[in-house]
Amino acid sequence: MRKFFGTSVVAVGAAAMLALAGCGSGRDGDTGTKGEAKGFAANSLIGVALPAKTSENWVLAGDLFTNGLKDAGFQGEVQYAGASTTVADQQAQITALVTKGAKVIIIGATDAAQLSTQVAAAHQAGVKVIAYDRLITNTPDLDYYVAFDNFKVGQLQGQALLDGMKAKKPNGPYNIELFSGSPDDNNAGVFFNGAMDVLKPEIDKGNVVVASGQKDVKQTAIQGWKPEGAQARMDQLLTSTYGNKELDGVLSPNDTLARAILTSVKGAGKPTPVVTGQDSEVESVKSIMAGQQYMTINKDTRNLVKETINMVKALQAGNAPQVNDTKSYNNGSKVVDTFLLPPVAVTKANAAEAYATDPKLAPLTK
Repeated sequence: MRKFFGTSVVAVGAAAMLALAGCGSGRDGDTGTKGEAKGFAANSLIGVALPAKTSENWVLAGDLFTNGLKDAGFQGEVQYAGASTTVADQQAQITALVTKGAKVIIIGATDAAQLSTQVAAAHQAGVKVIAYDRLITNTPDLDYYVAFDNFKVGQLQGQALLDGMKAKKPNGPYNIELFSGSPDDNNAGVFFNGAMDVLKPEIDKGNVVVASGQKDVKQTAIQGWKPEGAQARMDQLLTSTYGNKELDGVLSPNDTLARAILTSVKGAGKPTPVVTGQDSEVESVKSIMAGQQYMTINKDTRNLVKETINMVKALQAGNAPQVNDTKSYNNGSKVVDTFLLPPVAVTKANAAEAYATDPKLAPLTK
């Protein structure tokens, strides 16, 4: 059983991660149900509390929830936390949604560890709470979690980094640097640990070298997922470590940080390393097609929102929502019933296929 909780998650070795996975991850279609109370009126208020608009996917998610809930006959109210990325805005928004009589509140957590009081209040009021994309931690009152398989995301990024470096330079060792996301985002540690599940065995063998020595998630974290933070850290690494060394690859957890890292490398006049990403942002897909950023992860927000709204529809009808993992996601207080979607690694080689049905991205791959 994996435990995903706390504000920092340390990287662990491959053997440890495999041991965790062996404790019944339930990834392969495990289904579970639980009894639900009587449903609610079809035109009820459904609240959506999202973090700040720090990426294209959060903006898209808000639009999709607004339109999708309306099309399903609900009164949808979408709120975003402030640009400061502090959790106080979101705490107040959740409280307000409970007061307004929302029947379900969907939360993309600003800080996964600081919402337990608000989730408890929602539970006491009979409100169902769904964690969207980011698991809410340290609360027994969370009802469901819907997300892409974020540990798998990290594994795909780690493998792509190895594959990309080998394609450019058949023989190692390879010099790399590691970046991770914001320490208040529970997913950041999950991505990092997934990547290290792939990379650490190669590091231990000496085939891959983290030249700066900064291998811990705390050393690699970028507060608030801010691109200026990633660029500043990359600037510092290039100055301190890569005066006479070649940088072969960079593990970047998402596209926004990947572009900032590439900007730093270009500014330093260094050759372009293999850089990973996530989210399939427009500018990064363009970069991939131009041969700059090596890869991204396609986590189709349309599908994630669709599955979340399907959960709401089931609850409205008084039914148990479909889940496919009832064992893996221990938030520190309970194992949360979860619906996972599969992520897809995208490089220039498979971009046209991966985005064939995406009206925004498909034209970029022609």
